Amino acid sequence: MRASSRRVLVVLVVTSDRREAGKIAEAAIKNKVAACVNLVTSVTSIFRWKGHVQKSREALLIMKTSAHRYPALARLVRSMHSYEVPEIIALTVERGLRPYLEWVHKETATD
Repeated sequence: MRASSRRVLVVLVVTSDRREAGKIAEAAIKNKVAACVNLVTSVTSIFRWKGHVQKSREALLIMKTSAHRYPALARLVRSMHSYEVPEIIALTVERGLRPYLEWVHKETATD
């Protein structure tokens, strides 16, 4: 397996509320596109959208996945998300506890 396909990613997704976040998190685990999802129930986002400054209370998902499962994770989030343009940001894990990183790969492996 190539080194790039062994990468672990942390994917950040902001949702409209805790309920939407919970549905996406459970579907990601069920479909093996994420090994673990942390749900932060209340964050305040301030952003510019369509020329206006907005302020919104949202929920944050912190999802751990393997690089090879990221495309499927992004598709799942887009299909379930209520926003026109959802925030889906993937950050590469540079270092981590080897057994944890191996677990992420095991839990997101396709059969």
